[in-house]
Amino acid sequence: MSESVMKPENSEGVKPRSVRVVLMALMIAMLLAMLDNMIIGTAMPTIVGELGGLEHLSWVVTAYTLATAASTPIWGKIGDMYGRKGSFLTSIVIFLIGSALSGMAQDMGQLIGFRAIQGLGAGGLMVGVMAIIGDLIPPRERGKYQGMMAGVMALAMIGGPLVGGTITDHMGWRWSFYINLPLGAVALAMVTAVLHLPKKKAQGKIDYLGAALLTIAITSTVLVTTWGGTEYAWGSAEIIGLIAVGIVSTAAFVYAETKAAEPVMPLHIFRSRNFTLMSVIGFLVGFAMFGGVLYLPLFQQSVQGASATNSGLLLLPMLLSMMAVSLVAGRITTSSGKYKVFPIVGGALMVVGLFLLATMDTGTTRLVSGLYMAVLGAGLGFLMQITMLVAQNSVDMKDMGVASSSATLFRTLGGSFGVALMGSLFTSQVTDTMSERLGPQAAQAAGSAQLDAASLAKLPEAVRDAYQHAVAAGTHSAFLLGAAIAVLGFLAAWFVKEVPLRGAGPAPAGGDAGAKAAAAPQDSMAH
Repeated sequence: MSESVMKPENSEGVKPRSVRVVLMALMIAMLLAMLDNMIIGTAMPTIVGELGGLEHLSWVVTAYTLATAASTPIWGKIGDMYGRKGSFLTSIVIFLIGSALSGMAQDMGQLIGFRAIQGLGAGGLMVGVMAIIGDLIPPRERGKYQGMMAGVMALAMIGGPLVGGTITDHMGWRWSFYINLPLGAVALAMVTAVLHLPKKKAQGKIDYLGAALLTIAITSTVLVTTWGGTEYAWGSAEIIGLIAVGIVSTAAFVYAETKAAEPVMPLHIFRSRNFTLMSVIGFLVGFAMFGGVLYLPLFQQSVQGASATNSGLLLLPMLLSMMAVSLVAGRITTSSGKYKVFPIVGGALMVVGLFLLATMDTGTTRLVSGLYMAVLGAGLGFLMQITMLVAQNSVDMKDMGVASSSATLFRTLGGSFGVALMGSLFTSQVTDTMSERLGPQAAQAAGSAQLDAASLAKLPEAVRDAYQHAVAAGTHSAFLLGAAIAVLGFLAAWFVKEVPLRGAGPAPAGGDAGAKAAAAPQDSMAH
């Protein structure tokens, strides 16, 4: 690893020997944020059994997701204004406080509130990791570390349910939260000791109005996608009202940002064609990935009779493919500086993978579904880290935080929309198919809950057969919608401009902003 990689694109560098330690600490922090929901998912039945409040169960996840999404852009801006290290350490501390309090919760109301605190910290963890890597490692060299980030994601998705199940069975559900404390303490100590970034003094005040309006817009959007078709009908007054609030607050936010001295999300970053395209592609990646992660295990458990205990292992073909391709794409990007081909190939593979998954039925074997998953994983591998890399390369260093947070936010919102729309289509298709085969009353009784392999085995053969066909039909509709949406990402990729990645060498005279200013006209919406 060359010394140039070890230094940020500014005058005060990090010692070469310490960069590996910094990256290790960042990966631990990233793992904390990603692992949490995966672990808690398997512990939820036990938590509800002890604390009660089944009717509020969904809020344990929703509170965390909402707080993470709403705080993401604000953390990015705070890092840009006041310094990355301080904001990152603060987010780790808030996350750990939320984890400790969640482990001590005595009722469901407390748990939901403490999960929101945890989510606030998690928003800063993800943005902090991406932005600090953006500060430390030039884009040309950053490709080397894509495989590492993809590996952390795969580890979280595979290991989360396994770790969650083991901890809950042997140590109690409270340790699902307490497990974050030693990991977080290690990350905190390592970052404090070895991360040295220039201190910043803010030139202006925080854009409180913009932050409030953006929080309202994100909250209403996430609630629409969370509640629509489940808690409330899509045409209900509650959902229509939330949509109206979302539209009005978004419009007000855009107007407020044009007037703010230090906007929480500067609109000028969207003048870059590449940044805007990467935001769109990131949204679509989130849509496809979260939908796939949700419905693939459900199909394999209900139709192919797989065990729910090892649900993370069911996604292994997709995750290994994603990790391997991300690693190769990163290496090629580092050696050649070229990247435009990756979003195009990734977009095509994502469409093909989702379409293949849509063809699965009750006769599809695990080998075949595994191959289909590998195709989707390869598409995601070409796209996952490249979208962040190009987004960061498209802005000045002073906007690194907001670029990282915006890219993260769009992916998160894409995931929310993916789960909601694919879920709505899945549910209606399952209900329709069950009604066709069994009649409305029998369908309602048998299809009122998602059934695992053990529960299915106890059903009469006719009901079991109907349920498996219904899940297959629902999966078909959900992935077909995903494939249609992914076509937009493939088309968007063709408009990406191959703007040279900032190199690993010393910043030219005038700093990075000067270098970027020269490149900016090539990457403008106006050209």
